[in-house]
Amino acid sequence: MSWRFESSWGHTQPNTFLWVFIVGEMKKFLTSFILILVVLAGFGLGFYFGKTQCQICPPEEIDFSLFWEAYHKLQEKFVNKGEIDTQKMIYGAVSGMVKSLGDPYTTFLNPEDTKRFVEDVKGSFEGVGMEIGIRKDQLQVIAPLEGTPAQEAGLRAGDKIIKVGDTLTADLTIDEAVNLIRGPKGSEVALTVYRDEWERTKEIKIVRDVIEVPSLRWELKDGNIAYIRLYNFTEKASFDFNMAVIEVLASPAQRMILDLRNNPGGYLEVAQDIAGWFLERESAVTIEDFGERKEQKIYKSQGSAHLIGYPTVVLINQGSASGSEILAGALRDNRGIKLIGETSFGKGSVQELERLKGGSSLKITVAKWLTPNGELITDVGLKPDIEIEMTEEDYEQERDPQLDKAIEVIREMR
Repeated sequence: MSWRFESSWGHTQPNTFLWVFIVGEMKKFLTSFILILVVLAGFGLGFYFGKTQCQICPPEEIDFSLFWEAYHKLQEKFVNKGEIDTQKMIYGAVSGMVKSLGDPYTTFLNPEDTKRFVEDVKGSFEGVGMEIGIRKDQLQVIAPLEGTPAQEAGLRAGDKIIKVGDTLTADLTIDEAVNLIRGPKGSEVALTVYRDEWERTKEIKIVRDVIEVPSLRWELKDGNIAYIRLYNFTEKASFDFNMAVIEVLASPAQRMILDLRNNPGGYLEVAQDIAGWFLERESAVTIEDFGERKEQKIYKSQGSAHLIGYPTVVLINQGSASGSEILAGALRDNRGIKLIGETSFGKGSVQELERLKGGSSLKITVAKWLTPNGELITDVGLKPDIEIEMTEEDYEQERDPQLDKAIEVIREMR
């Protein structure tokens, strides 16, 4: 309802008594109206905030007195009272609550871990240089990064990390494992590793270093095949890929091999940018699925599509994860581009960093990635159209049957 008060009462002025009477009655009416509005507003705000609070209140059946009972018993009876760190106990309680969800990518980070995570995202860190993940409750190598101590030590995608130093990894979160493996340049870390081809575990000692990973490299093979090896999806990778494409377009290249093996992913936006070189504008690159009947979000290509005329194949292996799976899936679903190699890792979830008080944070899985055709990536990965495995002997003899097959296939394409 709206009210409009005009400046005159028709074309005649009322007498003074009538004017005072009218004004007095209007004041009474306005006072009553304002009081009604205040009451209604108070009721409405109370209802709104009550509803909001109820949404974040725990269900009635949850009895938090158990937590406080345990806390007070520890304070009362623990033998080494001087070693009780209340803040550490709270961090431990929150961490345990998060771990109970069973999602290795949803984790609690204390202030120190949060600071380290932010530094990692910026690309400034020291360590061994590999991406790790948890698959079937086992910590394993997703991919050793190009030119890093981890690669030089012989670690491979799929290697299972049983121990870091003397610490068993069975109950560690990814972030806890990262904290153990990382360290200052020049220091050493011992990893107990198991590989499916081995009869027993091996201890591999690695000297940490400053990690500087190149975005990509490219070369001509057989005179007219552009071979692009993309190592990651960092911010720099988008610019570097653009520069490489300019060189490819000016070269004799007529077909292309995109190698995403051991590419652990990175920024979605970079994968989206690179997909734009291969796909028509507004083609679906990936679908973000939030579950629980929430509306899905579709990410679309926005590039120039200058590479759409190049016959292309993509190489993947179990070290291809996240962004590389998104890109490979987009090229396969939109253009029917063949995937060659081994089934990819299956890291198709989206994490958001939520800041908490005191400098700590939560990394929360908020959605899952689907390919443009709606195929789930998480824990499944992408199955290659042409499956070629790398054997222990292939690695030892520095043979690459996957790349050889890619060259064979691309030669026959028109």
